[in-house]
Amino acid sequence: MNPRGCLEYRVAHLAERLAEGNLGELGVRAEIRGEALVLTGTVGTVRCREDILRIAHETLPGLPVHSDLVIADSGPPDHAEEFW
Repeated sequence: MNPRGCLEYRVAHLAERLAEGNLGELGVRAEIRGEALVLTGTVGTVRCREDILRIAHETLPGLPVHSDLVIADSGPPDHAEEFW
């Protein structure tokens, strides 16, 4: 297997780890761009984002990780809705 194929296999393994267990993050996308792993998607909490980043570093040690993970805002609105 070529090095790129091996890396893609490891990224697929990461996606499986994120989808199983307590995280169950199916909305997170992991892909290789250039020489780095890029994580995109929306997660529920800061803790969840931290867990995902930890797992990514464990699964792909030494590979730079760029996070474009957004925290879903599930709190009450901070202002009244305005109608025009």
